[in-house]
Amino acid sequence: MESIEEFEAARPRLLSLAHRMLGSVHDAEDAVQTAWLRTRTAGERIDNPVGWFTTVTTRVCLDQLRARHRRGEVPLLADAIPAAQIAADEDFIRSEDVSRALLVLLEQLPPRQRVSYVLHDLFAVPFAQVAAILDTTPANAKKLASRGRARTHQVADQLDAGGDESQHREVVTAFLDAARGGDLRRMITLMAPGCVRTVDVELLPPGVAPTVVGAVAVAEETRLFADRIHASTTLRLNGRTVDVIAPGGHPLAAVVVATAGPRVAAITITRIRGTDLLTAA
Repeated sequence: MESIEEFEAARPRLLSLAHRMLGSVHDAEDAVQTAWLRTRTAGERIDNPVGWFTTVTTRVCLDQLRARHRRGEVPLLADAIPAAQIAADEDFIRSEDVSRALLVLLEQLPPRQRVSYVLHDLFAVPFAQVAAILDTTPANAKKLASRGRARTHQVADQLDAGGDESQHREVVTAFLDAARGGDLRRMITLMAPGCVRTVDVELLPPGVAPTVVGAVAVAEETRLFADRIHASTTLRLNGRTVDVIAPGGHPLAAVVVATAGPRVAAITITRIRGTDLLTAA
């Protein structure tokens, strides 16, 4: 049995690992605690405590991922998750500077691909150890990680290579940066005078109009939702590059910005559905 001091020293890394696998701080904390309880039952001292803690924690996470898969669970969207959990997840990804896009995409990987990719690519665990955890061969563990990598790494799309698309993304990025900073003047400068903002009613608090017209009105209202813009990341939704609002790493809505030359002409914000396909941008 390993000492609690050794386990506590390893806890931050184990929590980070479990979070990438499970997508929730709450679930990750439960997994790490379960791993400690299982570790306490070990009858003899382990030569490599950190490796052992990693193995036990990963197996706990794998059990959870497989259980979700058997139940046919799909990743929950942000509005189906309690606000306290969203806040905790948001604090965690900001404190650890985790890629929001990566968390969204990891949720779409099958359990073994997710585990292999997270262990090897994100935490530098050798494939021999990954294979032992997954009860497979190192060669197969390498294939699983490769498949996970292919689904999560950025992939260039031929449609995004043109000059018009490049200018479009520059304008969109500049506008969202201004929105995050609450820079009213910059937002107005980047919008066409008749810019129109349309939002799904279910995403709005009571009393907020689903359609707003005019650069000044859109900019003033956008400042009220800066926290959502802060929680956005660029992904591809059903084959189209969009900016996805994903508080705590959980997708909520897609922001589609239409441009006319160097100006934003229209902004459409739609709720993401469970059947939508999200991929790397």
